[in-house]
Amino acid sequence: MAAHEPGAKQIDVTTLPIPHLNHLSQQLEQEVEFLTNSVNQLKVAQAKFSESEEAVGQLSKPGKDILVPLTASMYVPGQLRDEDELMVDIGTGYYVAMTKKQAQDFFKRKIDYLTKNIEKVQPVLQDKYRSKQVISEVMQAKIQAQIAANAPPGGKP
Repeated sequence: MAAHEPGAKQIDVTTLPIPHLNHLSQQLEQEVEFLTNSVNQLKVAQAKFSESEEAVGQLSKPGKDILVPLTASMYVPGQLRDEDELMVDIGTGYYVAMTKKQAQDFFKRKIDYLTKNIEKVQPVLQDKYRSKQVISEVMQAKIQAQIAANAPPGGKP
């Protein structure tokens, strides 16, 4: 196992007993699950911002008929009054008036920010997954060795 965190030390997992390996495997499984969920949530947010950026880019000329969402499945007809008077949800219930260009820039920044965070988390996730695989392999080998050591001589029970 690699020791990437400050203050962490490298341990030869082949020297650990099976209960410790099992505990370590469970801990790594939890970390892998947490990091996988985190990456998935970042990707969902990234997709929402991409969708918003695309929607802003597709705004047509003022006076054009549009459908305005009231809920995820209910819309009302409307008309775009001015493409440079957009209200953008910037998070936690705050809305800011922006021009079309400002909104596109805002969404691009959010997408870039999330992309960078995904790129930071994915290598850590892969590292944890590889460590879990190594520990599982070592644990299986130790279990097989223990079974072989406890088998009666001659190979028959």
